[in-house]
Amino acid sequence: MNLQKTILFIDEIHRFNKNQQDAVLPFVEDGTITLIGATTENPSFEVTSPLLSRCRVLPLKPLTEEEIQIIILRALKDRLQGLGELNVEIAPEAFSHLITLSNNDARIALNTLEIAAQSTPPDDDGKRYISLPTIEDALQHRALPYDKGGEQHYDIISALHKSMRGSDPDASLYWLARMLEAGEDPLYIARRLVRFASEDVGMADPQALVIAMAAQQAVHFIGMPEGNLALAEATVYMATAPKSNSLYEAYSRVQEEIKQGPSESVPLHLRNPVTPLMEDLGYGEGYKYAHHYPEHFVEQQNLPDSQQDKKYYTPSDQGYEKQVMARLKAWWQKKKKPDETE
Repeated sequence: MNLQKTILFIDEIHRFNKNQQDAVLPFVEDGTITLIGATTENPSFEVTSPLLSRCRVLPLKPLTEEEIQIIILRALKDRLQGLGELNVEIAPEAFSHLITLSNNDARIALNTLEIAAQSTPPDDDGKRYISLPTIEDALQHRALPYDKGGEQHYDIISALHKSMRGSDPDASLYWLARMLEAGEDPLYIARRLVRFASEDVGMADPQALVIAMAAQQAVHFIGMPEGNLALAEATVYMATAPKSNSLYEAYSRVQEEIKQGPSESVPLHLRNPVTPLMEDLGYGEGYKYAHHYPEHFVEQQNLPDSQQDKKYYTPSDQGYEKQVMARLKAWWQKKKKPDETE
């Protein structure tokens, strides 16, 4: 008796427990069924190993804005399955708003377009002209004046950055929301927060970088719009954190030194003698292992010969850098002559 082969589609297969997934396994193995499972979760964690090993995993990526645009244009022209019979024309600003607010979901774009088209009466020529207010009404979301690729994009991110630098959490939240609610890429904002944490907060509060990276991971993990609060939390943290650009200035000085100065060799005592020949040549000779000294600190030359008296990093008196400054002074005080001691 020949068994008919069947295609079994299981939506949200991650909701099947282990026993339910194991029950399907024998029929997948003997070819009785061709299993197609769909899940929004990571199948490595949600599908049992035996079943997963017998399946081919095909990751589906969100549609791009360009792909959403193509789908909308097809729907407007298709007379059989689309809106071609309705003779629809859509204003450019309405078209752009529809793409942005569809959130990479073709269903939202098409459903909104259909509602807007059906609620728009034809004019004398039988044409239905969809304006921005019509799309706003169908989406129930007002279009904010914002150009992701133009001047407003740069003006508002500049305002956000300067508001955080100015320790103004209210203004910082306002500019953040202006960008997010207008459809700005949340990961673009997350990248700017990471940069701000290093450039404008720096060592005054090293936790700022941790918070910024956590916000970036949160946006990846839960997506939007839920991820907006993670970005808001990070933004307020940056705005209210102590500020210091000493790290930024120190690295800039080192950058300039490297570009303009000679490429100095590493002092011999800092090199690892990984071969007998290197040891014979003096690699590692005279190196002082800091952990063998009081307070785990010992004075020795760590810069190249021509740079040994250079000072690049000067801590500020803000936040955590106060402790850094005190620690460095305590360690390096003995380098000074008695009459130089502060």
